[in-house]
Amino acid sequence: MIVQLQGLLATIGILDIIDIVVVAYFLYRLFLMLKNTRAATLVKGLLVLVVFTIACRWLNLHVISWLLEKSMTVIMVALPVVFQPELRRALEQIGRGNLFHKSSELDEQELESMLESVALATKAMSKAKVGALMVFERNTGLVERIETGVPIDGIVSSGLIQNIFVKDTPLHDGAIIIRGNRVMAACCLLPLTENRNLSQELGTRHRAAIGMSEQSDAMVLVVSEETGTISIARNGDLMRYLTVNDVKEILRTAIFRPHTSSKDSMPEWLRGLIGGDKK
Repeated sequence: MIVQLQGLLATIGILDIIDIVVVAYFLYRLFLMLKNTRAATLVKGLLVLVVFTIACRWLNLHVISWLLEKSMTVIMVALPVVFQPELRRALEQIGRGNLFHKSSELDEQELESMLESVALATKAMSKAKVGALMVFERNTGLVERIETGVPIDGIVSSGLIQNIFVKDTPLHDGAIIIRGNRVMAACCLLPLTENRNLSQELGTRHRAAIGMSEQSDAMVLVVSEETGTISIARNGDLMRYLTVNDVKEILRTAIFRPHTSSKDSMPEWLRGLIGGDKK
């Protein structure tokens, strides 16, 4: 076995190593791209089917294996249709050169600055009874929702948020979507919840917040136009009658992830390959 392994290693040249590294890098970038879309859930489902198919073959479950194989054929044909938005977006990113840009996460200082701006805007709008709907993107990407609105791509600030939601202005109707410390878009359309057990006093803005939180892991902040009440929707539940400090604490806990260095962000196997674990 050792002799065979040594013989295999002896056949690997520089071009082979480059080939492996390039493929690994593109697979890693593909993973990051899917991570920011709802397609990630579909990919997980496909992987479960593949593992289940292999297990059925190993256990000689011929009927189930046959059904799964036929199903996989249909799924492979349907993939270009199901992933059409993601495929189009990937080609656009390659054309713009965005495929090679590093994704960034907020460090603690940037997060605190963003939360302070949101808190100041929320407090002012609550006092003035200005309706607002703010979506904070987390792990599930909201590109589809961003594309329904007007692009902004501006740093989060109290003034920007308040100006967007001023009544009777072009962008006040709909939601803003915040990614990291940037307002990606305003006037975005959100799905309404189909839950029929909600209180009748909850209007369209609150139902949209709950609907968005049901379909993703996003945090949705709502300011009531009628009462000025501050609420946050998460996982289909609505937390009402919050204070500004409550909002900051809830968002901080949900959004903050400790900053990782480039070494820590590397896949484990790649760190081992280049000797990154050596002391």
